[in-house]
Amino acid sequence: MSQVQGILQSAKQRSLDNSFPYLGALTPSEAYAILQANAKALLVDVRTKAELELVGRVPNALNIEWAFYPGMVKNEQFAEQLLAHVDKDLTVLFLCRTGGRSHNAAVLAEQLGYAQAYNILEGFEGEANELKQRTTINGWKHANLPWSN
Repeated sequence: MSQVQGILQSAKQRSLDNSFPYLGALTPSEAYAILQANAKALLVDVRTKAELELVGRVPNALNIEWAFYPGMVKNEQFAEQLLAHVDKDLTVLFLCRTGGRSHNAAVLAEQLGYAQAYNILEGFEGEANELKQRTTINGWKHANLPWSN
């Protein structure tokens, strides 16, 4: 079994263990390995444009906001935008701040017929520590994966 196959099997098992309806749940490092190994994989960052500008972004990710800042108003066009910009044959990895919005996006993608939808657990910034600081426990940035301002 290749490294990628092992990662995908682990991701699938996490989804089964947690009764997630989408294909799998990946750690940030696993997601990065999939993106590096699979030309048919796409990272969809569902954070707000404000988050991308203030906190950072993942190179080559497609941004489709799940909600808008300020007020975190739901993007009623999310499904339409996803369908317009992302081929259903792709392996689609969803990322947000901590894994919540990306979970919702992966659920919706599965409902829309995306057979290979994955949530990136921990998100870009990860959990907050006791001082309410992020990127110190887990997440994309904590794993020291590529990102830019």
